[in-house]
Amino acid sequence: MSTIRPLDGIIVADFSRVLAGPLCTMTLADLGATVIKVERPGAGDDTRSWGPPFSATGSTYFESVNRNKQSVALDLGNSEDLALARELALRADVLVENFKPGGMAKLGLGYGELTAENPGLVYASISGFGSVGGAHLPGYDFIVQALGGLMSITGEAGADPMKAGVALVDVLTAKDATIGVLAALTARNASGAGAHVEVNLLSSLQGALANQAQAYLGAGKVATRMGNAHPSIVPYQLLACADGSVAVACGNDGQFARLCAEIGEPQLAADPRFATNTARVANREVLIPLLEAGLRADTGAQWQARFTGVGVPAGKVAGIDEGIDYAQSLGLDPVIEVQNAEGVTVGKQIRHPISWTPRLDAPSMAPPRLGEHTDAIRAWLCKPGEPVEPGAPDPVLARS
Repeated sequence: MSTIRPLDGIIVADFSRVLAGPLCTMTLADLGATVIKVERPGAGDDTRSWGPPFSATGSTYFESVNRNKQSVALDLGNSEDLALARELALRADVLVENFKPGGMAKLGLGYGELTAENPGLVYASISGFGSVGGAHLPGYDFIVQALGGLMSITGEAGADPMKAGVALVDVLTAKDATIGVLAALTARNASGAGAHVEVNLLSSLQGALANQAQAYLGAGKVATRMGNAHPSIVPYQLLACADGSVAVACGNDGQFARLCAEIGEPQLAADPRFATNTARVANREVLIPLLEAGLRADTGAQWQARFTGVGVPAGKVAGIDEGIDYAQSLGLDPVIEVQNAEGVTVGKQIRHPISWTPRLDAPSMAPPRLGEHTDAIRAWLCKPGEPVEPGAPDPVLARS
């Protein structure tokens, strides 16, 4: 097991809140960075009050994206606290913020002001619609799913548009922000200079539309809602079976032939209407009822086992609890335990999805209480002559 974490010695000043920014900084913390989360006294991150559900230690929403961090309560409307916030930014390697564009600059914490004194700073800004024409627009995942096109392709044909079942755009943006930060840190190793990394929810969504966006740009085809069906692959959707439905994904003709044989309809694979994927796409309305007639002979769980046994990708529709159990059964270790400052286990969380060889000794600190580390961080920031070079925090901030 490796005791050296990739971002050991990196200090992150986290001026973000809600989901995209905090998920980015939690990823950096999982990789070993010291993340100091700046929160409003008395209230903290908005998501501390988002619930139910609440765990024994707080809002499950807040907890999902704030482990392995330290919390300092600073009132940015107070000149003394603002000075401490500035000092934190000057000692940081990375700063992540999701204020409205221009908001940090009004506080004297903008990219230009800080890099004049801390030229190695990697400054990441997250917004809803960018810092130019959309700077005044508030960035909410739900609104971006609507305006960006995701809702127009999500849901059943002829029914109301639907959002994804999680704040997917925030999550995608967090991952884009993390990629940008890590790339900027790598570039800094060579040049010594930091960078301003800007991401926005709308651009991250459009980048994630992948083949659906390219269908429009390359072929003029604007996608519409198709429920669980795929615009370019058949069958690649939920199919009715004895106890509900089963997800089936045939990515090639060989898989389709094995599917047909398993349901007792091998002749379908030789039918010119269905022999190739292009033909199946053109004749999907005829094919799907024929497949479902054979699938009614068994349950989703049984079809999953049978199809998997012959190399056809398939799965029953599971709940989140069942999905976690399934990952555990595959040896993926999806869950970690987190501990408070006294080393007592206080909860479980989904671990970071990257696995390492040699195994990474990842930190497992529970999400902080509001202002839990305020005294220690204030004392560190107030020390006269404290070095501000990257990677030189006071030991009081060091991780175990």
